[in-house]
Amino acid sequence: MNYTILVTGAAYGTQNSSTAFLFCKSLLKTKHTLYSIFFYCDGVLNANSMTTPAVDEFNLIEAWQGLNKKHKVKLYVCNSAALRRGVIADEKTLNVNVKKGNLACFFQLSGLMELAHSIKICDRIIQF
Repeated sequence: MNYTILVTGAAYGTQNSSTAFLFCKSLLKTKHTLYSIFFYCDGVLNANSMTTPAVDEFNLIEAWQGLNKKHKVKLYVCNSAALRRGVIADEKTLNVNVKKGNLACFFQLSGLMELAHSIKICDRIIQF
């Protein structure tokens, strides 16, 4: 089966993101196809490269990036939700006075049309 995962919880403070990550790993272990992961609402905070967990905590942002590196899973971030929460790609993306954005590597800004497309071509969408 083909899956799209919708993550609406922040990286830290709720269980949504960590549960979504564990679910994604299970999908890949059982040979299902994970088409994409779409981060929406507070879920866009999973793409903030400035998030730094304590050294003894699990680094969820790096874990998401690892899914992309190892399994080529697309990591889409809702552009509008990201802007509202201060997650930006770089100064070329917006007319803001910043030198470097804080969108983590392997995440890409996208719109809700990408989510709609993912839902259309996948068998299941699971929201966390």
